[in-house]
Amino acid sequence: MRPSGRTADQLRNVKITRNYTKHAEGSVFIEFGDTKVICTASVERGVPRFLKGTGQGWITAEYGMLPRSTTERMGREASRGKQGGRTLEIQRLIGRALRAAVDMKKLGENTINIDCDVIQADGGTRTASITGACVALVDALRYMQEKKMVKSDPFLYMIAAISVGVYKGSPILDLDYPEDSSAETDMNVVMTDAGGFIEVQGTAEASPFSQNEMLAMMALARSGIEEIIELQKKALAE
Repeated sequence: MRPSGRTADQLRNVKITRNYTKHAEGSVFIEFGDTKVICTASVERGVPRFLKGTGQGWITAEYGMLPRSTTERMGREASRGKQGGRTLEIQRLIGRALRAAVDMKKLGENTINIDCDVIQADGGTRTASITGACVALVDALRYMQEKKMVKSDPFLYMIAAISVGVYKGSPILDLDYPEDSSAETDMNVVMTDAGGFIEVQGTAEASPFSQNEMLAMMALARSGIEEIIELQKKALAE
């Protein structure tokens, strides 16, 4: 039995609230159980210097955790003068994942800045961030089309992410913190609504995982992401 009482293939309760903030072109409040993240997408004309004159756009991401998003207060990274390695890794992952969902040529020389701010953490903050940010990105792209900033829709496909792992010898879906902190294997999977894989990050925290366990985790990830993408599409249709 999992600490939460969920079955091995059961997601936490997922809730997606669009237009959560007033000013951003796209904004989403996403909840995976007790993990809660605000995702905003901000549109900016122009691109970084290395893309000027190419006709290609850019999507970049920043990620952060509020000081009391966890059980004990963390100092703000800004007060330490630099971001930690974990933060840099996660925001690069978010940026890579979202760039894979957009035709950068059709985006033109525009930049979309994605900000993911974790206000409460209970495991899976990076996967929740990617999932919520994709919905915010769609709204930002819709805004760009309405304002004639792009000639055609640059969006390619929905993407979502989920964690899977091996906990007490059993593959499970959507790890919360008690599971994540003691799992034998932890894996994050990012996929498209067409079933393509964008990224797979997997680590054996204790003993190595077997091929059968890996296949079981990937099957759980696929089914979980299919369910999440339906929730994303439902939110976007509202």
